[in-house]
Amino acid sequence: MKTPLNKFAYIAFLLLGIYQGVVRHDYMQAAASFGIGLAFDPFNIDQKWNERPKWQRAILIANLALVGAMFGFGIGLHDR
Repeated sequence: MKTPLNKFAYIAFLLLGIYQGVVRHDYMQAAASFGIGLAFDPFNIDQKWNERPKWQRAILIANLALVGAMFGFGIGLHDR
């Protein structure tokens, strides 16, 4: 696998998003951090989507769902 930098960047953006969402309650920035983390695919980038194991696809889809949830929290909670 040729992606050690991607793994570190992915984990760093996930941790930053968790910090922004849980500690700072800045859900829009958390959504942005989680979304940028998706750009750094931590798995084999040469492997096609359909050839990936289901657990890898599940992790990436869960991350995308987390982006949507944080975006929804950001819009919904600041709609005062």
